[in-house]
Amino acid sequence: MREHDPHDPLGPASSRIYDFSIGGKDNYTSDREVALQAVETFPAARLLPRENRKFMRRAVRYLLEAGVRQFLDVGCGLPGKGNVHQIVHGVAPAAPVVYVDHDPVAVIHYQALLHAVPAATAVHADARAPQGILKHPDVTALIDFDRPVGVLMFSVLSHLLDEEDPEATAGAFREAMAPGGHLALCDFTDENLTPAERAAGKDLARRTGVPLTFRSRARIAGYFAGMDLAEPGLVYAPEWRPDRPYEPPTGWLLGGVARKP
Repeated sequence: MREHDPHDPLGPASSRIYDFSIGGKDNYTSDREVALQAVETFPAARLLPRENRKFMRRAVRYLLEAGVRQFLDVGCGLPGKGNVHQIVHGVAPAAPVVYVDHDPVAVIHYQALLHAVPAATAVHADARAPQGILKHPDVTALIDFDRPVGVLMFSVLSHLLDEEDPEATAGAFREAMAPGGHLALCDFTDENLTPAERAAGKDLARRTGVPLTFRSRARIAGYFAGMDLAEPGLVYAPEWRPDRPYEPPTGWLLGGVARKP
């Protein structure tokens, strides 16, 4: 597999790799190459998109039951089946939903999907610059940060390198929330990786130009600092409030939902 230029607009993007992994068609050859290489290197990788997607749906339903009526999906990726706005508007048709992604292809696809949905939009912005999201005019036009908001970050912070300070990104969104706001998060943990798998993961990230950092349970829990975790806490994604039988967890994704007091 050739090394990819991170500045190539047709190079692999995490949103399109994910799209291919869940059976989507909005991806390029470079994205498919990375996805297939990941599965070859880590067989469990084929299950991760499903774990992540199912966790997202359960978390959004939980937030709706908790009374949340506006949602900010940071790092949304490409549209698929059962998108956030579809789940939300099935319960609260007027609830604002804003999708955010740094991949312009993902944003264009969401904008096309949402052209006749006045309560939802998509913006091109980067989680590495949270203030650029929080102050974006298309975000503030729909999201009122003086009221509780559900911030969704599903497999996002793992794509930030340590020097890009994922804790600061999570902290910026927590700080912006009014009391009663929630953070729903699912991310990659390193607690079950062997040394060989850690090395292989770093090599794959280097060659593809798509960063992916596995972090400890303690660091992921730190993203919720000062918030109250809903039961059952921070757990493997399939074990978070399951609504049907599930396959044994891969042990690679931790998920949780917390409320700002």
